Amino acid sequence: MVHIIYFSSATNNTHRFVERLGFPAERIPLRRTDEALTVNQEYVLITPTYGGGTPRGAVPKQVIKFLNDEHNRSLIKGVISAGNTNFGEAYCLAGDIISAKTKVPHMYKFELLGTPRDVQVVREGLEEFWKQL
Repeated sequence: MVHIIYFSSATNNTHRFVERLGFPAERIPLRRTDEALTVNQEYVLITPTYGGGTPRGAVPKQVIKFLNDEHNRSLIKGVISAGNTNFGEAYCLAGDIISAKTKVPHMYKFELLGTPRDVQVVREGLEEFWKQL
């Protein structure tokens, strides 16, 4: 069954996107004082891109902390990223960086909180991807 791990800032754009997918999901904590998330099943990571268009800071610190846990990192199967086309070449760069470091596919890119079409494509793509795992 599809399982999603995601990070969303206080704007909740990514959170709203994940809710519309309708799959089981767990959120990486926003604050350092929150209890760390440890996963126990394979998952696809959904993350926004930070940094305002530069590679430095593109991956949210909370996502880096989550993936620095070797156990969490061992269960990632793919990454989907959100971004802002105003970032130019750095659009959805967080997904590219995570994909390269974890050697999993960067499965999809969407802008801000995504369109209904983005939700449909991701939902169908995740269902198909999970069947092949």
